[in-house]
Amino acid sequence: MANPKERTLVLLKPDAVQRNLVGEIIGRFERAGLKIVAMKFLLPTKEQAYTHYKINPNLPQNILDHLAYFLSASPVVAMVLEGNKAIPVVRKLVGATEPLKSDVGTIRGDFTIDSYDLADSEGAGRAVRNLVHASSSPEDAEKETKVWFSENELVEYKSVREKILYDINLDDIAE
Repeated sequence: MANPKERTLVLLKPDAVQRNLVGEIIGRFERAGLKIVAMKFLLPTKEQAYTHYKINPNLPQNILDHLAYFLSASPVVAMVLEGNKAIPVVRKLVGATEPLKSDVGTIRGDFTIDSYDLADSEGAGRAVRNLVHASSSPEDAEKETKVWFSENELVEYKSVREKILYDINLDDIAE
């Protein structure tokens, strides 16, 4: 049986880095069975942040400005995760974009106290501090990955978990 795999881009935003939540968040993805195929720690340029967010053509310019400013304000961890249904699995683990709507047990539900209302109440507004960006579709994941990684930075390998799940020969199991 072939390994059904999907890839998704995940960014641990400046608030995740500044609050020392990187290990906790990555651990949640790994415990869910997702495999890291690329990862880097970097300070995004404003241009890179704008390029990332312009993939969504529906964002109003003022929101785009706030998002790009925040994303480029401090280091981030960019990574590509792979696994069966990686995009919906990551989005379920991360929780709703609006932190107050995120369930307890999700990354945003457990670690974020920000909200759209609070972000909008601060003068001209700001980006909501919701710790993680997670691609919303296979098409977005592909486009977003190209903003952060070159093709040769994505590593192909088979994990022990994949060998256990997909390479087992049922004829070899003792009855």
